Amino acid sequence: MTPNWRKSSHSHDSNSDCVELARLPTGLGIRDSKASQAGHLVLPRSEFATLLAGLKQEMRSHSST
Repeated sequence: MTPNWRKSSHSHDSNSDCVELARLPTGLGIRDSKASQAGHLVLPRSEFATLLAGLKQEMRSHSST
């Protein structure tokens, strides 16, 4: 099965710093869009959800200051 890597819709051009995500049998794959051949990190779905919740909380705390 070939992963379907997806880049954020907030990425406007090919030179922006961005990560790509893909659903994998063992969890979610995360890779650098500029270095896709360098490999990827796999997180179980529950750990990815925890990471995402932490990032959202961090963004909210910075936007209120």
